[in-house]
Formats: sequence, C-alpha cells, structure tokens
Amino acid sequence: MNILLIGSGGREHAFAEQLTKSAHCSTLYIMPGNAGTAQLGKNISINPNDFPAVAEFCISYDIKLLVVGPEEPLVRGIRDYFEADEKLAQIAFVGPGQAGAIMEGSKDWSKAFMLKYGVPTAAYQTFTAETITDGIEYVKKHSLPVVLKADGLAAGKGVLICQTHEEAVDELSAMIADKKFGDASKKVVIEEFMFGIECSVFVLMDGVNYVILPVAKDYKRIGEGETGLNTGGMGAISPVPFADDVFMQKVKERIVEPTVFGLNQEGISYKGFVFVGLMAVNNEPFVIEYNCRMGDPETEAVLPRIQNDFVELMMATSNGNLNEVELQIDPRAAATIMLVSKGYPEDYEKGFVMSNFEEASGSKLYHAGTKISDNNQILSNGGRVLAITSLADTIQEAVKISRENAEKIEFENKYFRRDIGFEFM
Repeated sequence: MNILLIGSGGREHAFAEQLTKSAHCSTLYIMPGNAGTAQLGKNISINPNDFPAVAEFCISYDIKLLVVGPEEPLVRGIRDYFEADEKLAQIAFVGPGQAGAIMEGSKDWSKAFMLKYGVPTAAYQTFTAETITDGIEYVKKHSLPVVLKADGLAAGKGVLICQTHEEAVDELSAMIADKKFGDASKKVVIEEFMFGIECSVFVLMDGVNYVILPVAKDYKRIGEGETGLNTGGMGAISPVPFADDVFMQKVKERIVEPTVFGLNQEGISYKGFVFVGLMAVNNEPFVIEYNCRMGDPETEAVLPRIQNDFVELMMATSNGNLNEVELQIDPRAAATIMLVSKGYPEDYEKGFVMSNFEEASGSKLYHAGTKISDNNQILSNGGRVLAITSLADTIQEAVKISRENAEKIEFENKYFRRDIGFEFM
C-alpha cells in the first residue's frame, strides 16, 4: 500500500524506517520530510497544515494509510477534515481528532480532565487577562519554584520554572499581558513544582483498546548535568531503570486506565499515540503533561526496540483491533544522542555541510534538521540536526557507542551532550 507520513524531524525519520521495513509498504511519501527520509521514500513539499492540498495528494497518489507525526496538524483538526469527506474517510488514519488533540492543545483542559478522572498531577490554577490581578496575587504567595505554562501550543517553549516570586510575577505579566507566546498564553496554568525524576510513557490507542510502548527518559536541558536552557530534547534512553514492573503497574492502574476511561466517557474516539510525561515522586507516578503524539527524541530510542510489523501495528490502531496485537520488544537498551547547532536553543547558524556518515558504525542515524543541497550534499538545517541511536545489552554500552559515533559525524558548530543517561552510569 501507499503510505503518507506527515512531519520533518528525527521522529518522522524513525517512523519512516519502521514503516518501510514492512512488506505492506509499497511507496512511502513523507510530507515534507528531510534529507534522511529522502533515503527511504519520497519527500513531498506540501505544507501539512494545508488540508485541501494534503487531501488532493492522498487521492491522486492512492494513499491507504496516513500517519501524523507532529502535533500542530492534529490540533488544527486534520483528522476531522478527512473524516468529513467520504473519499478521504476511507484512508486508514493514525492520529486523534481535534477533540482528542486538545489534550496537548490546551493544558488547562488536560489539567481539568485529570482532576475529573482522578489522574494524579500537580495542583494548579488557571488565569487569563480578565483574572490576571488574581493571578499575580496567587503567584506572590505560591511556594517556590513555581511552574508557569502557556495553555496552547508554544513550540516547546511555553513552560517556565520561576525561582523567585518577582520572576513569576514578571513572567506571568509577560505571558498574558504582553503575549510572550502569542495566543498560546492567553491562558496560563500555574502549577506547583514537583521534585522527582521524569520519564515518558507512550500509549497507543485504537479508540477502545490500548497498548503501552517501551518507556523512555529524555534529557531536555542544553548543558551537561541537566543545566542551562530547556530544549526540544538532547537525547533519550529506553528502558528506564527505575520504571520497573511495580512502578509501571501503578502507571497502568492510576494513569493509563483512568485516561482511556475518561476519553471514552467524554465521547472521544482516540486513535493514535498518547504521550504521558511523568514525574516519579518518591516512586509514585504523577502526570506532568499529555501530548497527542510521540515525543522527540524519545521516538528515536523507543521505535528501534519495537519488533512488530509497524504497518500492521498502525492498521490495527486505525481499525480498532489492537486487542489482537502482542507487542514484541527488543530486550536491549537504546541510547539516543542529539547533535545540535551551537547556540541552540537560542540563535544558531545552519547550512553547514555534514560529513563522515559512513564512519559511524553500529548506530542508527536519524535526521532531524537536515536538507539536501542543489549539489546533493547534506546540510544542517535546524537547531536539532541529527539523532544517533545505538542498541546494546546495557544503557552504558549503548551510550558509549552513540557517543563515539557522535564524535565522528562532522559539521561546523556541532554540539552534543556527553552525559546522556548520566544518572544510571
């Protein structure tokens, strides 16, 4: 069958690799894709948020399966657009509709949902322009540090951890009154800060049934030892040593099952991935946030461990028979190190020639921010440029292989963290 994959990052390159392994995949199209996905299928330079253009492409190229990687088209309602058209509704589709994608599209909605269905999470209050005076008084008395979250999509930059009351007041005013994150911060969720260690749990839902995918832990800070600015993710490991059977049973009973139940109670037929960002507080799981898609770079550590035919897994998601699927997981550990452009997550330069790909052995190389030049060279084309994933018997061995190969890949202004997985070394 012909398959369309939407997205352009390392996550989508990992998806593309899994999809093209399947005998069911005739031709894979990636919209818009990157230099890595171009080696597996055909990149299509159509804006995924232009739903009529995406629809026309799907009909013209006889697409039978559509998988959406990033959150924006989902929050904007691409599934709803397809379901409203008789021809397009015949295409197997992986990704929730707008009603489900609000789990990521509105942090206020997701917090209220968790409260309603008893999902453990941090205490919170939400404020708007109309209630900003109350919000300022609220943060002045709040325990420190205090977390401020833009309600809507803010390209991963809408979460601030304030260490002083003065900073919290200034940032709250900047977010609401000065529109620091545009419309995304018309509402701001103020949360208590949870002390613990994070991990990422991924749930694949078919509307009724679900499977829990391998757990991962990502590393968000730019600096080693988890210091410096937040990024989209500097690396990841899977599995996570502290997320043992006892912990995961708690996650299943207290978080996954109430979430699935709650979605069904709300009349939301959710077909796609649910990302559950967790904080383990004294070995008890609390939800930090939901996302309506797979995380990045966790995907690059999780997907290589899934041994099922991935097209069959996606079709089971779309068709509602995940209950018939038994996940086959590689027991080895995966470690992903992200090569980024110097200066990221702030200002950085791009367009540098990349080389020495052939020198990197024993790792998967997932392109994130790359493009192909007119003379067929691979160029850096983003803040996060390349994800290097290795599988080995232990996390320590996997990290070592990824780190060695990270040294070998060359491009100007390359930077990467050398301490991914440091807590478990």
